[in-house]
Amino acid sequence: MRLNGPIKLVHMADSTSTIFPTPSRQRRTVCVYCGSSETTRPEYHALATRLGEEMAQRGVRLVYGGGSIGLMGRCARAAHAAGGDVLGVMPRFLEKKEIVLKDVPHRMVDTMHERKRIMFEESDGFIVLPGGIGTLEEAVETLSWRRLELHAKPLVFLCEDDFWDPFFHLIEHTIEANLTPRTFVDAVLKANNVDDALDAIEARIPA
Repeated sequence: MRLNGPIKLVHMADSTSTIFPTPSRQRRTVCVYCGSSETTRPEYHALATRLGEEMAQRGVRLVYGGGSIGLMGRCARAAHAAGGDVLGVMPRFLEKKEIVLKDVPHRMVDTMHERKRIMFEESDGFIVLPGGIGTLEEAVETLSWRRLELHAKPLVFLCEDDFWDPFFHLIEHTIEANLTPRTFVDAVLKANNVDDALDAIEARIPA
């Protein structure tokens, strides 16, 4: 199936025509959407750790959901330990559940909408690690805004197995039903390793 192949090229829109333009800053910033589960597969936790380490090594700033548990905690902790710049964004009502990672700077907000808005505005691109319904909702909303041409920021689904394949099948299903244009597949990027994911993001962030 088309969506399960190599990373697709993104045809970036002119940023001057977007409602949410890419932030103008020298340091690249990538938002990571991912799960907070402590009981998921160890390889998913390991992938999050490697992503955080590599982001720090490349000088890529990490923006994430602010928690200290699950994939999100491991990614942020690894980036911070490797000398990377990290920003967490945490709704106050989740402070006890997701447990703020106090080792890194964070912003406390009142709602999920504020969290997502700040994460979006602070970021040049997005990487989606394995996660549950919350991770999926964040990724789909970002893709929805892309579909509406509100932004042209790249988004990459990163997994080393077939975790995201059902989602790609769903996108293909909507295409076959003539509910999503075939051209939109170029916006749904996939990477099978950390280096490819970051390379795809960095290649699509305007200089």
